[in-house]
Amino acid sequence: MRKTSTKAAFTGITLLIILCFSSCFKDSCTKTYSYTINEPVYATVAQVRANIKSNTPREIEYPGKLFIRGNYIFLNEIDKGIHIINNTNPASPKQVAFIDIPGNIDLAVKGDVLYADLYTDLVAIDISNPLSIAVKKIVEGVFPHRLYSNGFSPDSNLIITKWNTRDTTIKEDCNQQMVWGRPDVLFLASGDATKNNLSTIAIGTGGSMARFAVVNNYLYTVGLNELSAFTISEATNPSLIKKNEIGWNIETIYPFKNRLFIGSRQGMFIYDISNPSSPEKLGEASHVRSCDPVIAEDNYAYVTLRSGTLCEGFSNQLDVLNITNPLSPSLIKSYPMTNPHGLSKDGSILFVCDGKDGLKIFDASGVTNINMIKQIKMSETFDVIAYNKIAIVSAEDGLYQYDYTNTNDIKLLSKMGLKR
Repeated sequence: MRKTSTKAAFTGITLLIILCFSSCFKDSCTKTYSYTINEPVYATVAQVRANIKSNTPREIEYPGKLFIRGNYIFLNEIDKGIHIINNTNPASPKQVAFIDIPGNIDLAVKGDVLYADLYTDLVAIDISNPLSIAVKKIVEGVFPHRLYSNGFSPDSNLIITKWNTRDTTIKEDCNQQMVWGRPDVLFLASGDATKNNLSTIAIGTGGSMARFAVVNNYLYTVGLNELSAFTISEATNPSLIKKNEIGWNIETIYPFKNRLFIGSRQGMFIYDISNPSSPEKLGEASHVRSCDPVIAEDNYAYVTLRSGTLCEGFSNQLDVLNITNPLSPSLIKSYPMTNPHGLSKDGSILFVCDGKDGLKIFDASGVTNINMIKQIKMSETFDVIAYNKIAIVSAEDGLYQYDYTNTNDIKLLSKMGLKR
């Protein structure tokens, strides 16, 4: 009994000492957290729509997708609008105007009409005079996935036009209960705002990273889980006529003849548009979970798979698929890559943006034996469009143009640097 009492007394004294020291520490110990705070700047719907015009050119910061019309390049500035670039001389492109379109990510052109998204709305713009564009129609609420894709939904009366960023630190008592999963970035907005998303840099002319595609008198768009068809027989008066649920994690759309090739994180889907107002699924080619830009031609489709993204995949490769039977596309061969993104093909020449490995150019005249002709080292590359013997490449540090008339002597024509 005596031993037990002694042990209990010793335990009590030990606990008392620990509590005393804990009390002392409680007054002096703090934790410091660093945050980047993004604060939204709002404008009314009327103000935003009135400002969709050919405004003064601005420097390129976060380039997105592009479309080429004649001698002009229309280049998306992610979530901000569209740069108008006079490319009459590819060796010396000139920025001539900027169209302010908050929330803009995608664009496509038919004739003299440009189609662009303004968060959840579709805007049809007359670009017959690029220096004096004019809004012709706004179709509201046709892209509902933009409501939730970034954690906020748009206010019905106000639109976020930009975000002001500042850094701050917060100190907390060490004895406060730990909060798991603290963010590095805070978005100070009401629950019905849409935050800026600068995670994707990409370019294409209905190419490998596009989510808009024009085929004759129809505009096709893809969202997170839907394929939509708009009639544009009267180009300035687009009208939604069909929306199909086609699965989750849809990423890109590529038109070829009477088919649409749709890339998702799980595979490539082929849709028939012989009846253009009602796309019909033909077949699909599944792959491991990965990002999936795709281009196609008569008998083959080319797909890049990459890791290190929200797609959560681990494959880095170029897949060549036989699509002779669109009901059952089959894998011909896979080629290892470093971290491939966008791709483009002109005849037998295949261009692949392979992340930090730069631009890779291949002879793809034999699909089972694709050989690299040249590798151009540059900052991390995202997408490429091969057009009229000029390859336009989007990279981490700018927009490049290369002359590939002679594939044995590919020449840099110009580079438009970014403001960062």
